Amino acid sequence: MSSAESRDDVIRLMEVILTAEVFNRTPRLDLDDLTPRHRSLFLAGPEASEVKRPVLVTDGFLKRVGVQSDEAVKNLLKNPFVEFDTLNLQYHVTNLQAAAEWFVGHGGRDLVEKNPALAHFIGGYDSLGIDYTSVRARNPRFADSRTALDQRVAQILSRDEALKEAMDLVIISAPAEIEQQMDGLVCTEGQTGMIARIRTAIENRDFLREHNISEVGKLLFVGPPGTGKTSLALALANDLGMPLLEVRLSMVTSQYLGETSKNIDRIFDLAKNLSPCVLFIDEFDFVAKSRVSDDHGAMKRAVNMLLKNIDKISLIKNGVLLIGATNHPQLLDEAAWRRFDEVVEFVLPDEAMRETILKKFVLSLECTADLAEAAARSEGFSGADLRMAVKEAVISALMDGRRVVTQADIDGALASVANRSLIRTCSWG
Repeated sequence: MSSAESRDDVIRLMEVILTAEVFNRTPRLDLDDLTPRHRSLFLAGPEASEVKRPVLVTDGFLKRVGVQSDEAVKNLLKNPFVEFDTLNLQYHVTNLQAAAEWFVGHGGRDLVEKNPALAHFIGGYDSLGIDYTSVRARNPRFADSRTALDQRVAQILSRDEALKEAMDLVIISAPAEIEQQMDGLVCTEGQTGMIARIRTAIENRDFLREHNISEVGKLLFVGPPGTGKTSLALALANDLGMPLLEVRLSMVTSQYLGETSKNIDRIFDLAKNLSPCVLFIDEFDFVAKSRVSDDHGAMKRAVNMLLKNIDKISLIKNGVLLIGATNHPQLLDEAAWRRFDEVVEFVLPDEAMRETILKKFVLSLECTADLAEAAARSEGFSGADLRMAVKEAVISALMDGRRVVTQADIDGALASVANRSLIRTCSWG
């Protein structure tokens, strides 16, 4: 191990010890003052929802930090402000303020800017200009974590075992594990307006409930494949700090028909119990297909059950944001349409949007291509097509031993994606 790596390991260990010390000394700090990494260290187990003070830093504790080198621990003890208590077998600092100043002076400032507990204690030292409130606001909330979500789900299932059936029919994602974020999307004016209305409704939920205005937050996303319907649903859940329950109607109705109605009930009950949350129903046109073409009585009852459940769900009353998505809005009859208070259109991007999308996709890359020209040549491409083209261009550059994406890479990628679309429309006898 190099000396630089050893120094980095010592800084990581020092951060843990300092964080534990500050957390122990400051009762007002809570889980949202710990980074996700420190939460996993400080919590007693996956079912724990609070840290038991005092946090004891032992050899076993430090091994869980992920520093494999024994040399790092030895070097840690060379620090004049760190001591190992041989009686209690614990590490602690002898002078917290001096240890904190040493930490910042030896490369720990960047870590303080991401660690609310340390920002609370160290932020004002030596004109660092680190604002605790801002650091805490940027830190992922415990309530948004997978651990917190699993705890909530376990509590719900312990109260109602019937909801376990619904767990097999939905994909549940915690806000913190959703990678899609708003700043990664290029939204139309209509989509931006919808987002603003939903945020306003949530901020004024008590007022709307008091005045019995509850028909808010039932959205129908319509548009061709690849235009961002699922991406926006994911980004909304992330942005609003709500778990996302994703369900595909074809999967629900492919179960035993006699159970389909009950399963639909269970999914909506699960969403209400897990609120606030986003319930995302993909392939919503499956409702229309079933109503029109399926003569099976059980299936029709299931579809009617779905529509009744949509009638009863509410962002204002239940804290559930309902999003239906379809590639085939023409298949939906009036009974399905009127369940939604807002229809949000997703269209193939125009030239200006395509250029903006391409610029977002290459933002972290070194790219010498003319993206305006690429946007002009990609008429009919969806956002998903453009993402695929950038991926193909990057692979092309890497195969050529380069990490700079050139015009030739982009041109070849656009041609490849266009050809893929042509193949999709072919039919062989």
